[in-house]
Amino acid sequence: MSDGSVQQRQSQPAVPLLEEQRVGEILAAVPERRHWRYRPRRVGMVWRSRTFRLAAVFTALALCGLAILALVRDQTGTEGFLVGLGLAVLPVPLLMAAFRWLDRVEPAPWRNLLFSFAWGAFAAALVAIIANSFATRWIATATADPSDADTLGATVIAPVIEESAKAAAVLLIFLFRRREFNGIVDGVVIAGFTASGFAFTENILYLGTAFGEDQQIGTSGVVSVTAATFFVRAVMSPFAHPLFTVLTGIGFGLAAVSARHRRIRRIALPLLGLVLAMGMHALWNGSASFGPYGFYAVYGVFMVPVFGLVTWLAIWSRQRELRTLSAELPAYAAAGWLTPAEPLALSSMRARGMARDAARQRHVAAAWGNPYGPGYPQGYGPGYAPGFGPGPASPGGGPSAQVRAHSKARAKARGRAAARAVAEYESFATSLASLRRQARRGAAGPDFAERELELLHHLWQRRDVAAPALTYAAQATGRLRPHRLPTAPYAHPFPQHTQYGGYGYNPYLAPHRPPPQQ
Repeated sequence: MSDGSVQQRQSQPAVPLLEEQRVGEILAAVPERRHWRYRPRRVGMVWRSRTFRLAAVFTALALCGLAILALVRDQTGTEGFLVGLGLAVLPVPLLMAAFRWLDRVEPAPWRNLLFSFAWGAFAAALVAIIANSFATRWIATATADPSDADTLGATVIAPVIEESAKAAAVLLIFLFRRREFNGIVDGVVIAGFTASGFAFTENILYLGTAFGEDQQIGTSGVVSVTAATFFVRAVMSPFAHPLFTVLTGIGFGLAAVSARHRRIRRIALPLLGLVLAMGMHALWNGSASFGPYGFYAVYGVFMVPVFGLVTWLAIWSRQRELRTLSAELPAYAAAGWLTPAEPLALSSMRARGMARDAARQRHVAAAWGNPYGPGYPQGYGPGYAPGFGPGPASPGGGPSAQVRAHSKARAKARGRAAARAVAEYESFATSLASLRRQARRGAAGPDFAERELELLHHLWQRRDVAAPALTYAAQATGRLRPHRLPTAPYAHPFPQHTQYGGYGYNPYLAPHRPPPQQ
């Protein structure tokens, strides 16, 4: 792709665009830091305090965790509980890493992911184990047939209760963290973390129970019930629970990108996803009743193809997010907020990583270029180390080991700060493209202009660090083909934006400078 393709897409956008020529007026209107999330400060009511709400949620999840772990330990015994816990934790990092990789384009905050995992592992599992036990006992009493009650509970009651309990986490994130829930990928990731937490707790119960059976019958090793249970649940089907709940997440993701005036669609799609999750869960639980090969038939003919289809859809949605960047951001490049190369680099995960590495290397090299460290005061001998006081010079007359170590640490710190600034720039640019896409679809809220202004403000703060790194990455990855490629990480520093007083971001100076007044 060349920079000529960027100019071809610079047609008049349908959504109003803030022009760079008004940058002084625009940035002067940016709210203070404490108002960046557009929530009025609520005082006078304890339950409206954000700290109180966070403490209440944390306390509730902690109590659910203590309760569910006590119930599981009561059913498996202490030794079985510890064995089950040790085995159940093994697939968790793999599942979390897979969903986090899928969410690399616009990563969800860790607080949302950890809340989802904790909800699935504690709250949803507690609701499921209590409701399933109560429903199974009630059916056994009503029908006087415990065997049928167990089958009916596993194939009908459990899927409804468990999927509803897991879907509650996705619903809560969708309602109360709406700005961080932008599409299918977000729905898949939130649902995946929730279901991974639920499967973790459920695996403790099943593996601990299997270990207790082995203790009674005296089996061990690869022929034990524990080994067989671990192979089925953690090796063959670690994706089972995430796959069920991901269908609900896809429904919420489709609702998130739907126009705000399509209320029926925004309600029906999550419900449809939930029903499909319940149906698939019921088929999986009931596979054992289809004969001796029923489980393998359902696994091979249904579960694996559906897993492949959902995986393809998630990866396609992730690529679509990247295409959204290349389609929406050129409008801001035409208005002067971005350089022409930035949309090309931001729409490539390889270029993004290269930009962060280039910024880190350039700022480390710039800081390390002075053998006495950046900002070394004039008039002091080589034995002077800022922050340490006078120190002994090395025998060769150069800086002492203490000075060199201090300079090296400071250079690395500056490199990390530059890479972090580029990463933040990429995140804000992705949110800006997603916001503009929502506006085109009619899914953006009435605060679109305020949110756009805040994102542009964040980008402008980090522009001096991120823009040259992204330009270099676009050239180095072949997405922008100049006549001459600069040497790595880039040949010369990016010039200040002199028209507006060089209003930029320096991660090593004051964290915020007021915008220029015009």
